Amino acid sequence: MTETEPREAGPKRLASALLESGALTTDWLPAYEAVPRHLFVPDIIWPGRAGMNRQDDRVILAEQPDRWWEAVYRDAPLTTQWDDGAYTGPKKGRTPTSSNSMPTMVFTMLTALGAEMGHQVLEIGTGTGWNAALLAHRLGAEQVVSVEADRCTAEGARNRLALAGMYPLVHVGDGTQGFRERAPFDRVIATCSVGRVPTAWREQTRPGGLIVTPWGPTYGGEAVARLTVAEDGSASGSFVGSSAFMRMDVQRKRLPPTCAFLDGREWPAAGVPTVTNLSPDAVGDWIHMFVIGALFPDLFCRVERAEGSAYRLWLMDTGVTSWATADYVDGLSTYPVFQCGPRNLWDELEAAWRWWDGQGRPGFRRFGLTADDEGERLWLDSPDRLVPVLTP
Repeated sequence: MTETEPREAGPKRLASALLESGALTTDWLPAYEAVPRHLFVPDIIWPGRAGMNRQDDRVILAEQPDRWWEAVYRDAPLTTQWDDGAYTGPKKGRTPTSSNSMPTMVFTMLTALGAEMGHQVLEIGTGTGWNAALLAHRLGAEQVVSVEADRCTAEGARNRLALAGMYPLVHVGDGTQGFRERAPFDRVIATCSVGRVPTAWREQTRPGGLIVTPWGPTYGGEAVARLTVAEDGSASGSFVGSSAFMRMDVQRKRLPPTCAFLDGREWPAAGVPTVTNLSPDAVGDWIHMFVIGALFPDLFCRVERAEGSAYRLWLMDTGVTSWATADYVDGLSTYPVFQCGPRNLWDELEAAWRWWDGQGRPGFRRFGLTADDEGERLWLDSPDRLVPVLTP
């Protein structure tokens, strides 16, 4: 392989794969070719794997140019910052705080956005600047505003955009506040996930305009919502597919530690033993987590790994009143459960699973979200079929 061969072939190979999958459409192909991904990837990255939480070790361009290039032109996310820049080590940090998103997700969301010439677009989460560059190429830089919370990340994005000849407005600020100075917008797109759609996004979108944002409950599971803003300022629409984005900085989950539930005692402490026929492995997919979190918004979970494929699933509530565990061991038909506190959290999880099963095991696209001044409501198939909230 020659010095230049991978650099010429990398973008083409990825484009072919994205076109074949349908993620990249022919109308976005010129933007993809004009602002190639490698121009918007910093020298130090932690490559991810599509559909997985696992991160590869740090890759530095100057030390591993071939590996860096291969990672850039793989259909997978690239973490570019951990712990708001506090960690730069060779492994992964505690919390990923900036990235270059998975190309399939980038173009799927841009297609859902439906931005056309003349539209003014607000992007929340500049990151490395690639998404803003794609929008700027298609619509014109003067039509794009991108808001980034981290000053260093914003400066890096501005530099990369300038080197590519792109000059959209990159503003450092709180993404939940949007950018009132250029409102109203025809389209709003978030490259970070939220648990609540900020009011400012609805207020700064024209009636008939769209908001495209990843949304997910505290428990986990997440999907991209495509919301149309109505004349009364409400926003409603269906989810277009699953996603896995970093949480917006001001909405990051800050959950109590497991030790807060045990009162200084060792597990199982005062937990009451029982068994279940529902495998913990049967409720761990992204859609299961989404549904559990929708029906019980104050639940969250953690996984404690054991030997081999065995693990312990912890369930806890944000009010620190109750906890439950369910142990998974491959080959069992019943699974040990312990529950403690005024709520039986494993029973609640089973109730959520039974509700989902009784609805025909719907996928993300059957769910939708309505946001207005009264709050947010999830629904199934149509806005008048609300998903029940079962938290006591």
